[in-house]
Amino acid sequence: MIRSTRHLPLYLSAPHPCSYLPGRLSNTLFADPAQELDMATYSELLQYGFRRSGNMVYAPRCEHCGQCVSVRIPVRDFSPRRIQRRVLQRNADIQMHERPAAFDPQHYALYQRYTAARHEDGDMADASPTGYLGFLRADWCDTRFFEFRLGDRLVAVAVTDLAGDGLSAVYTFFDPEMAARSLGSYAILRQIEHARALGLPYLYLGYWIRDSRKMAYKAAYRPIELWRAARWQRFAAGDRLPD
Repeated sequence: MIRSTRHLPLYLSAPHPCSYLPGRLSNTLFADPAQELDMATYSELLQYGFRRSGNMVYAPRCEHCGQCVSVRIPVRDFSPRRIQRRVLQRNADIQMHERPAAFDPQHYALYQRYTAARHEDGDMADASPTGYLGFLRADWCDTRFFEFRLGDRLVAVAVTDLAGDGLSAVYTFFDPEMAARSLGSYAILRQIEHARALGLPYLYLGYWIRDSRKMAYKAAYRPIELWRAARWQRFAAGDRLPD
């Protein structure tokens, strides 16, 4: 059972265009931006299905749609599928290094290349250095940048929060010229391994959206837990996820 330890005002936004499903409107429930959060409160909100973007901690609360479902991986029980084992083998020559959540020109240049190739119509495609850091980190949050290198070449960065009961995968960007290596999947698998090594039970993956090509991939990691009906529900390999 999750018990609240702090009174934190929450607000519901006005309807706005959905970022993932064209033609739909979305509402966002978010923590009072005037109150500074801390890691204990943020960790608790993660357990209620919330997510972080910059300083904003939020959860979709749409009147006529429930497709945005918060998901997490119970890392102790996770076992990679054959295709995921192949991803690990394919990238066995890559080294992961933990770095502080600070500006690095190499990271920023890779981020610009990634967003130009993958999200050229998104809000962050032309982010300044200040906007880039403002999107990925928060002053009150314990965040790390896990960089992945092939020799001296930077090929990916996974932005990860260290929460009370797990890691939270905030954002990953990678070299668009190396799509064949499945670096996004590789970063998730390495974060699962890291959470397990730290003795943390979960890797939070944000929102699974069945009808969004960019967000549906998260269903491939099993077992997986979905935040539904105010509780976490587990689905094993072979289980059909709810509509």
